[in-house]
Amino acid sequence: MKVALIGVGQAGGKVTERLARFDANMGFGAVQGALAVNSAKADLQSLEYVDTQLIGADRVNGHGVGGDNELGTEVMQSDIQQVLGALDGRVTSSAEAIFVVAGLGGGTGSGGAPVLVHHLQQVHDVPVYALGILPGRNEGALYQANAGRSLKTIIREADSTLLVDNDAWHAQGESVEGAFETINERIAKRVGLLFASGEAVEGVGESVVDSSEVINTLRAGGIAALGYATELASEDSAENIRTTMSVSRQALLTGTSLPEATTADSALLVIAGDPDRIPRKGVERARRWLEDETGSMQVRGGDFPLESDRLGALVLLGGVERSDRIQEFMERAREAKREQETEQTDHADQFTDDRLENLF
Repeated sequence: MKVALIGVGQAGGKVTERLARFDANMGFGAVQGALAVNSAKADLQSLEYVDTQLIGADRVNGHGVGGDNELGTEVMQSDIQQVLGALDGRVTSSAEAIFVVAGLGGGTGSGGAPVLVHHLQQVHDVPVYALGILPGRNEGALYQANAGRSLKTIIREADSTLLVDNDAWHAQGESVEGAFETINERIAKRVGLLFASGEAVEGVGESVVDSSEVINTLRAGGIAALGYATELASEDSAENIRTTMSVSRQALLTGTSLPEATTADSALLVIAGDPDRIPRKGVERARRWLEDETGSMQVRGGDFPLESDRLGALVLLGGVERSDRIQEFMERAREAKREQETEQTDHADQFTDDRLENLF
């Protein structure tokens, strides 16, 4: 799947950088162009694999918007023509989709990404998707409230929004810095493999997935999720039927970017590995299991030939907004917003208390 990537904000830029690097290192050639957009100059300077575009210089002088996503929206709106101009030559005629990547809890990403998606929809006739990263439970009320507003807006603007919950893909006991590094690497590998599905690689699969199946799975719109799992495989494909079932189950039940999101409008199962090790019966059995588990009659399946001694399963789910995880997050975001409003009111009231006399 040929894609153009645009990272917005600090997290968006870092994930876009990792995706571009993973694609280049693996030699997939799926990423056609990559651009990072930010209002903080320092965050752009550390990026090597993507081109960069500073926005909001006249408003924030390259220092970022400080978590203010309304200001993030304003600076993107003000400089949208510069950003669209910077995309010339990066969204080529071979691009089959555009992905706007952003952390939804910060300022520039959560405020600017929905604006950018909206304008890209006006200019390009390929699908415009969002890859949004939700803040973890412990990341603070500001981030929860920002993400709630951003998610509501970006779902309306994007053809589909692939969500990654920060609580899903990190190991227990990691430092905050280490956790973000782990999450970014895992996003790059999983989403990078999804992009690469159907690209020209060594080996010929019996039923190779192509980009149209990814696009059709995301056609449901709303929210999408991605699962992944891998295990060592036998050289004899007949012995890998159980392995294929195992990785497929893990990918959906314990390995998704949105934990517990299993009910979906559509799904795509990709079994990646050496074509000689992929069992046809196993793939078909796993696809039927996925149909039952998701409650969807639109479950596609296929291979991704890859030189490896392991078998991996990628599960893409479309239309998962009914999941309990999303409902739980939106309630958390609403509560965070109420807390913010209460704090603002209380702080203001203490200066209008008639029991305290003015100095002058």
